[in-house]
Amino acid sequence: MSVDTVSLTGWGRTAPTTAVRFRPRGYEEAAAVVRGRGPRGVIARGLGRSPGDAAQNAGGSVLDLAGLARIGGVDAAAGVVRCEAGVSLERLLRVLLPLGWLPPVLPGTGKVTVGGAIASDLPGLDHRRAGSFARHVSALELLTADGEVRTVLPGTALFDATAGGLGLTGVILGATLRLRRVTTGLMSVSTERAGDLDDLLARFTAGGDRLPYASAWVDLMARGRAAGRGVLTRGEHATPDMRPAHAGRTRWSPRSGGAPGRSPFPGFPPLPGILLGPAAAALCNEVRYRGAPRARTGELRPVPAFFHASDALPDVRALYGRGGLVRYRFTVGYGQEETLHRVVRRIAARRSPAVRAVLQRFGAADPGPLSFAAPGWSLELDLPAALPGLSRFLDGVDEEVAAAGGRVCLATDSRTRPETAAAMYPRLAEFRELRARLDPAGAFRSDLSRRLGP
Repeated sequence: MSVDTVSLTGWGRTAPTTAVRFRPRGYEEAAAVVRGRGPRGVIARGLGRSPGDAAQNAGGSVLDLAGLARIGGVDAAAGVVRCEAGVSLERLLRVLLPLGWLPPVLPGTGKVTVGGAIASDLPGLDHRRAGSFARHVSALELLTADGEVRTVLPGTALFDATAGGLGLTGVILGATLRLRRVTTGLMSVSTERAGDLDDLLARFTAGGDRLPYASAWVDLMARGRAAGRGVLTRGEHATPDMRPAHAGRTRWSPRSGGAPGRSPFPGFPPLPGILLGPAAAALCNEVRYRGAPRARTGELRPVPAFFHASDALPDVRALYGRGGLVRYRFTVGYGQEETLHRVVRRIAARRSPAVRAVLQRFGAADPGPLSFAAPGWSLELDLPAALPGLSRFLDGVDEEVAAAGGRVCLATDSRTRPETAAAMYPRLAEFRELRARLDPAGAFRSDLSRRLGP
């Protein structure tokens, strides 16, 4: 096991803190770190894709699980896989797709570990049908504060608290996942432009769930009548009869993604340390919106190109400046569309350089007390952390979201106040009580847990 002292941040590159990093090669080495932890405790870390501070532990220990990445076995007949927590969804997809299976839930990036997907209870593009990631876990192996490894099953309080618990109930070491059957490696994709937010919401709901996967890019620089305009993308798994004759060799290809090296902001290649200003961001969004088809159906794309197109693009974090980026994700319930409208108008009026904004629909809530997804609309956006007054501005948005019964996503959070989080997550006290029983000495801690006090 290698050990070093490092400065760590989330993917957003804000608020670095220093910790002792352990890289265990097996379960026993991981357990030894938990048993020998110092007074600042320990937290697990995967590939570092959480934009906030959930996988940092200032002055304490961090268990880097990237080395625990073995796939123990795939039951292709039953559609089940057993794997360690450090396996990335990208790798799992490469292994499973040629066998005719997919991971149960795929978020917008494959560079997330199985352990991280469970600890965040990640929702995918078809949450209304499939729920979040942990709903498809039939068992997980959890290293608890006493240094023991437990098998934890769905339907138990510990399982529910671990799903979305951000590593604060223990270290997820492995899991058994139920998989999704597919008959080709292709997606049939529909794309359409919407002229404003009302139009976008109407297009989302008009198709029902006939195409189960759906998300929209929202232009948060557009104002006036065009406020909230966007591009809606929906998809379903292609069947063999949908494939053109020349696509035979791509039937199970797990490699075809977006075009490597292509900038997501045409005409503005990433420049190290250069902050994209409002005028440039507005032009980028205008080009992106006008370049999208007004309406197109039946386009065939390889599975990775549909789910993980951004993974094939250059790292765009430099566009947000040296201060890093703040990822803000919230959800409000159906019937609270006016709140969504107000938030979109507030961001547009502020002229913040927002080039990434993703809108989704969620279905039934997941059982975890800290699970994020709940019935309604979710908007996720990135903003430069160095923007003057950003914290105060987002505090105001928090208040509006909380007043509407909504919540921010703790897995991406880097700045929410403790009282706001408590108002948004009414079962937070239940989570605290269970954690106090399981871990009275506070073995598992993170910068996020100290900031929010869960």
